[in-house]
Parts: sequence; C-alpha cells; structure tokens
Amino acid sequence: MENDSESRMMSRVRLARPVREQEILRIAASFQDEIGDAKLAEVRNEILIWAQHRVGGQLPDEAWHGHSFEHLSGGRTALAAALSASGSNLWSMRVDDPDKHIAGRVWTTEVTIGHRDSQKPKIGIRLIASTKERDLNIEPHVPGFMQQIIRISPLLAGSVELRKEHWNVSSEEEVDWLVSELVDPLRQRPYFVASGDERALDKTAALVDVNQLHRATIGLAHIAVVPAELTYALTRRLGRELSVYHGAVRTYMPGFDENSDPFEHRLFLSNSLESADGADRCVRSLRQLSARESILRCRLGHDVLTFGSVRTAALGAERTRQSDSGASAIDLLAATQKQNEALEEELRDARGWQQQFSELHKEAEDRAAAAEAQARGYRARVFFLQEQISRRGGNIDESIEFPESWEHFVEWCEKQLAGRLVLTPTARNGAKKPEFHDPVMAARCLVWLATVCRDRRISGGGSLSDYYVEDGIKNALCGGDSFEFSFQGQQIRADWHIKNGGNTRDPSRCLRIYYGWDDQSQQIVVADFPAHRVTDAS
Repeated sequence: MENDSESRMMSRVRLARPVREQEILRIAASFQDEIGDAKLAEVRNEILIWAQHRVGGQLPDEAWHGHSFEHLSGGRTALAAALSASGSNLWSMRVDDPDKHIAGRVWTTEVTIGHRDSQKPKIGIRLIASTKERDLNIEPHVPGFMQQIIRISPLLAGSVELRKEHWNVSSEEEVDWLVSELVDPLRQRPYFVASGDERALDKTAALVDVNQLHRATIGLAHIAVVPAELTYALTRRLGRELSVYHGAVRTYMPGFDENSDPFEHRLFLSNSLESADGADRCVRSLRQLSARESILRCRLGHDVLTFGSVRTAALGAERTRQSDSGASAIDLLAATQKQNEALEEELRDARGWQQQFSELHKEAEDRAAAAEAQARGYRARVFFLQEQISRRGGNIDESIEFPESWEHFVEWCEKQLAGRLVLTPTARNGAKKPEFHDPVMAARCLVWLATVCRDRRISGGGSLSDYYVEDGIKNALCGGDSFEFSFQGQQIRADWHIKNGGNTRDPSRCLRIYYGWDDQSQQIVVADFPAHRVTDAS
C-alpha cells in the first residue's frame, strides 16, 4: 500500500509539471533595397498565406489589409497588431500551432516587419516551443516563408546578404570574396563552409546535405561549398590550420579573422561524414548551433521586436487616439484595461526569456568547464606517460624531425609539443609567412622551451636567466619589453624571451620568442614570434 501511495504521488508530480516556454531561434534582418509599401504588403501576404495553412480556415479581411486582427480556431490561433504612430510603421503577428506528433507541445511563431523612426525596414522572427517536456531535443528549422520573402526582396543579416540558395564557390575570385565575408567584423551569423574532396568521384560536392541545411538555417547562418580544386586557394589565404579541405566542414563564427584560434571554429573531418548517420549528425549539430547562437546574439527589443511589445504599443496608440477623439469613459477604461493586460503578459514573457538566457549562459559555462576539465585530464595523462618514458631511459623528443619550411610549422608545433607548449593566435599568425629565414632554429628553440624550460618551471632547480639555449641564442628576461596578453580568458605576462645574438633588427636574421607561463595548464605560452616586437621601449 505504501508503494502504491508513493507511486500515485509521483504520478501527480509528473502530471503537475508546468508548461515551459522555450525560445528556439531568432532571426533579425533588414531589407537591402528601398522597399516600398507595395513590397511590404507582398511580404506580409506571404506570411499570412503561411499562417493560414497553420491555423486552418480563412483569416479575416482585416488581415489582408494589414490591420490588427484575432483568429481563434480550436487551439490554433493567429493574432496580429498594427502600429502606425510616432514615425513607426510596424505589423506583427503571432501564430500558435500544436505539434502534430507530440501531445502538449505547441509551436509559436512571431514575426514583425516594418520600420521604427527613420531606420530601414526590418524583419524579426522568433520561434518558441511551449511544452511540459523536461528536455526538448529537436532539430531547429526556420519558418518556411523565409525563402519566399528573400525572393520578393533581398535581405541583409548584418553586412552579409542572405542568399536564396547556398553558395557554390566557382573561382579564385569568389574564394577571395568568401574570405572577405568570413573576416568581416560586422558579420553576425556563423558561416558553414563545406569542402569538396579530391578523393571522391564528385570533387565539387559536399559530404553533407547542404540544400537541407540551407533550408533549415536561412537567416541563421551562411553556407558555402568550396570544390576540392579551390580549397588550395582558401588555404593560401587562411593558412592550413584555419582552412577546410578533404571533404571537411568548418564553422566560422562571427569575429573570425586570420589570427583566430582554430579550435574556436569547429571542424567536422571527412571521416566522420562518410556515413549517412555521420553526415546527418553534422547537419543536426549545425542547425542546433546556429539556432542557439541566434538567441545569444540577437537582442530582444533591439534586433528583434516581440509581438507583445508591438501589441502593447499599438493598444497604447489606440487608447491615445480614442482619448483625443473624445471617446466615452467606458471605452477609455476598456482600452486601458486591454493595454494593462498586454503589459502584464509582456512582463511575464520578458521574465521567461531572461530566465532562458541565463540558462543558456550557464550551459555554455558548464560546457567550457567540462572541456577545460577534460583538457586538464589529457594534459595530466600526457605528463604521466612522459614521466614513465623518462624513467625507463627514453626520450620522446629524441627522433623529432624539425620542419624545413614555415608552411606546416604551426601544425608541427601542435603535433610535437602538445600539452607542453601552445601558440597564441598572434604567434600562429607570426609563423605563417615570416621574414625570419631559419624555421629549424625556431623549432629547436620551441623544443627547448617545451622541455628544459618547462621542466625547470615545474620542478625548480635554478634560474634560466641569460641561459644559452645553444650557441648565439640566449633565454633572458624581457625587462621593459614585457607585456600582458590574453590566453583562454586570463591575463598572462610575457616576461621572458629567447633571442639570438647581436643587435640586428634585420627581420630575416633577428629571432625573438616572447613567452609566459600558465600555472593552470602547466604550459609554456608563446605570445609572439619569430620577429622582434616593436614597443615603446624598443
């Protein structure tokens, strides 16, 4: 009996689980052309056609004239608010559509078009799920009317145009154009770049379904496909570690440039995409990433207006109009009450979105903490294995081969010195096409830092000030040339450097390696090299 009572109590707890609204994605874009009222009406009609399919039945005449309206039909509702006052001309609609397969799940789509003050006309879209599900595991997809709208009038997301189809890059000139979009500091959306594989029968095709990906993420991300023969041009522009080739897919996040850390721009290697399941997992991950990023990057009330805010403003404008026209006290009271109810609903929504925003940040922090913990575990394991090898008389660097050119220097460093020494983005960039003539000498110095210098840092055993790494190359304090730099969210001081002899400033012969020590990861962090760093002191 006690077990039955406990079971019934648990069932009531499950039944009492509250409905939770979770925002899935946001789209913010501006109309590229000087779009007039006729074009805006055409855009609005495409949205209404889409909404009519969702709610069933005919929408009222007010809808097709751009006015406010309400359409209630058995759980499927469509509400619209029109505002034309104080220099703003806005039309906003909210559509509720129960999920066809999951009981109790309701999809809400909000879309707002028009302009405020003297700004260019914009469109803002939100997709929201209301559900009792504890974990909402879905594959986000933008509303279908997005493709129709882009065919009516071009849209811009930040500085980049939203294309009707994914971009098939077809020339080296287009590679240059692609790179200019990747490094554009005003870009606001992730860029998914899929590469062709020269080992495949079709060397121009991506290994993932880019058509499906484009339909699902239009407005959330930009997508380009680079055929195998043009990936070499992309590599020449970005460097091997930041490029994408051999059928891989890379995500270039906003803020990317030639100095970016490649690990911040996720790479899906071709061996994980060769199976249908692997390719599907990649597309699903990209859809989820782009949707999550849209919520973090598009600001409510600024980039995207909520339906509630437009409706509240429209009700306020209507109340003002009634007051100015001498409406009765009863009518004014009713208008005030409707506006207050709208304000209360808007406040509840705002609290919900703030809670979700906090949860998203918490999830990101948890993922970062888990990744850092995993990295620490890997470093500890590597250190343990190195210790075991050393105790048995081995030397992991005994047969190391030094790079003869700068082309693959960063890749060599990551492979040979992982867990012991790391290059910052500035140092990576410095190693791309430096004037310093001797990459082998630079590599030998990095190996010394990763071994002798690092071991001394960990175990002690005397100063390395003015220590000769080899003939003519000395390790020394930076003195007045020391500086602070950012590494993995913390500030580190580069207070040491390796330098070759003489006072020459000839960049082809002058070697400088500026570095600091990270206590957390127990690594040497190279801040800048191989050229002499120009400072006030120098």
